[in-house]
Amino acid sequence: MAFEDIFGKTLSSKDGDIPTQEALSGKTAVGIYFSAHWCPPCRGFTPKLAEWYTASFKAKGMEIVFASSDRDEDAFKSYFAEQPWLALPFSDRATKEKLSKQFKVQGIPSFVIIGPDGKTITTDGRTAVSKDPTGEKYPWIPPTPAEKAKRALELLGSEITSKAGDRPIGLYFSAHWCPPCRGFTPKLAEYYNEGLKDNMEIVFVSSDKDSGQFDEYFKEMPWLALPYDKRDEKGELSDLFDVQGIPSFAVIRPDGTTITTEGRSQVTKDPRGENLPDGWLPQPFNDVNDDPSPLNEEKCIIILTGSESSAATALKGVAAEEHEKAGKDISAMPVRFFYGPEGGVVAQLRNLTKVEGEKMILLDIPDDGGFYVCDQDVASIDGAAVKEFLKGVNEKKVERKQLQK
Repeated sequence: MAFEDIFGKTLSSKDGDIPTQEALSGKTAVGIYFSAHWCPPCRGFTPKLAEWYTASFKAKGMEIVFASSDRDEDAFKSYFAEQPWLALPFSDRATKEKLSKQFKVQGIPSFVIIGPDGKTITTDGRTAVSKDPTGEKYPWIPPTPAEKAKRALELLGSEITSKAGDRPIGLYFSAHWCPPCRGFTPKLAEYYNEGLKDNMEIVFVSSDKDSGQFDEYFKEMPWLALPYDKRDEKGELSDLFDVQGIPSFAVIRPDGTTITTEGRSQVTKDPRGENLPDGWLPQPFNDVNDDPSPLNEEKCIIILTGSESSAATALKGVAAEEHEKAGKDISAMPVRFFYGPEGGVVAQLRNLTKVEGEKMILLDIPDDGGFYVCDQDVASIDGAAVKEFLKGVNEKKVERKQLQK
């Protein structure tokens, strides 16, 4: 994809507008910096990024493009004056909004890195550059699934992996100082002792503040642990499995490939691990009340019925087809699929959409809170009707409605 297709025909520089292709020709990576002067975390991060860019990244062939969320052009100009890179013209709000939606920007500062081919390298460039300000790992290409699997086993070490044998391994990121962890650990220990250990080994990966806390907390656990002195290995495992908070429970196969990073919810539904591994894999069709987090980041089609309705069965079939098309990679699916029996999340959806009764809806919250309602009676919805609804939304033939706040 040409950079002009991504950023438009021109970019702003300190010397005026410059053709995009000319500005980015020969660059080995481009960072898109979503930021604004009114945002305190942005004002904290911008000088650091500018220092790293000037000292290291620019010489490696990187360019950065500022995508402003400032409230007016004067604020944009004042803030851009502090930045040693390029910017989207402030007047091109449409391109800025397109990029925010394309990269699912939920908050700022956000730093997306793309390659010279226009393909995404990482949407978490802020973390990548903060951990490597001299650019030793530039351009911060994430490991492939095979590389990630190999590295996970190396970090755990042969002693732990040999004890796990042919069972999956649950990586339990936890700490004694964490109240939710202390609440979950006894439940997990109960599951483990009552049969989970037959289908899985667990390894405690500690975030305790010292070895004394680790020793005390580990006494409560009937499984293995990564030795506390392996702090570097612990940090790298946290990065590999994108641990944002604890407790976190990731589950891998004996070969190191990931089954799920949502092991906490999976083990609650299947305490003995009887459905491992396939039943713990991310599924293409789910109860929206269980985990609504994709609603904020993806297009999501939801049938507001239980899972046993004929319409839910039809939607499940289309979800399975889309899952296959995406190479069974949930993250590559253009739309996420859910059923919605009455529950907490469905109640919120009904309040936001004012939709009553059994209906099929499509939420597009990243599109400034848009949603669509299928007019067809739920009882008559089949796979063809689902596909026709999706086609109609994509072709803008279905009325776009706005979520109520």
